[in-house]
Amino acid sequence: MAIFSQDALNPGVKKREVFGWAMYDFANSGYTTVVITAVFAAYFVGGIAKGAEWATFVWTLALSVSYAIVMLTMPSLGAMADLRASKKKLLMLFTAGCVLSTAALAFAGPGSVALAFVLIVVSNTFYSYGESLTASFLPELAKPDGMGKVSGWGWSFGYFGGMLALGICLGYVIWAGGQGIKADSFVPVTMLITAVIYGAAACVTFKLLKERAVPNPAALQQSGFKASLVQLHATYQQAQRYQDFMWLLLCAVFYQGGVAVAITLAAIYAEQVIGFKQQETMVLIFVLNLAAAAGAFGCGYLQDRVGHKLALALTLLGWSATCIIAALTETKGAFWYAAAIAGVCMGSSQSAGRAMAGMLSPPAQSGEFFGLWTFATRLASIFGPLTYGAITWATGGNQRIAIASTTVLFVAGLVILLKVNMARGRQAAVQPS
Repeated sequence: MAIFSQDALNPGVKKREVFGWAMYDFANSGYTTVVITAVFAAYFVGGIAKGAEWATFVWTLALSVSYAIVMLTMPSLGAMADLRASKKKLLMLFTAGCVLSTAALAFAGPGSVALAFVLIVVSNTFYSYGESLTASFLPELAKPDGMGKVSGWGWSFGYFGGMLALGICLGYVIWAGGQGIKADSFVPVTMLITAVIYGAAACVTFKLLKERAVPNPAALQQSGFKASLVQLHATYQQAQRYQDFMWLLLCAVFYQGGVAVAITLAAIYAEQVIGFKQQETMVLIFVLNLAAAAGAFGCGYLQDRVGHKLALALTLLGWSATCIIAALTETKGAFWYAAAIAGVCMGSSQSAGRAMAGMLSPPAQSGEFFGLWTFATRLASIFGPLTYGAITWATGGNQRIAIASTTVLFVAGLVILLKVNMARGRQAAVQPS
């Protein structure tokens, strides 16, 4: 825990608690790395759907359905968690849901498209709930001038969790391949490995992380859902006051759409366009996570020094370059360069975005505002990959055109980012309503 500097933390926050908070990033990263990115995505398209032309579109559709559910429910759940001081309890519930449904993916085999579709919707919905709630603890833990560092610690630690899960799965897959075991037998085991690591690591979070919020007495006298809607309506009426947060949400809708393409379709692109084998893809994603960990950690310190806005802008330029390189490259070697840049930018952009959302969120409404942040990122995760899948389908399977088109999302995000005034937005967040 020596990497956690006490100077970046709020009074009364101990380093062991920050370690516990970061352990949730460590825990849930295995889900996105193994299930959404490296293993199950490609298996769904090539194994479960048997390489059908519509397979990539259906995969993105499953993710989009889960994101739509999260969009419609997470803001009110976040507001309810603030009002009832129940963020930690809800986090435990959502974690259990994701762990169990991830383990259930082991029962999805060739031809069971409907079962896999439903389980991906359920598991990814619970994962997204948990990601939003754990992020809402950030303003309680970090000082304003340390928000970038603490966010970076969590994200970088999270990528190591993803590498651990992927590394164990990769070792098993290599062994299974040597034994002549086929994907429909070894992929289910990787789902069980991922679920166990997620559940075990999250227990550290539940042990060390504190619930600091105080219940709102008025909220306890009515249903949590009704109270949350009242709170959301009050926030909506003050939208002009929180204009910089709103601009950040719009910015996130675009650039996170591009990030979602990289997370959900990297393995599919690597295997179907560049010609990677499944083991090669897993190694690629492993190295990408290593680069992302370095990017998140380094960006955390950079953004506290040069400013969150500039740090995020630099990552969006890097993402644009990544898309162009990936669209033009013909060889595995050249694709590695695109993956390396993508890794650094992924860690950096995720860390910077979360820190900016924390800076612009009123301390007493962190669950609600991170619920709104999740609304924006999940909206991005719908239209980003879904657009990619639709372009691929419309062009007869040409994923190069689809990945090149993703550049537009990052450029649009960069333009909208110029509207965000961090000093004005922070002042609005800390002033009483």
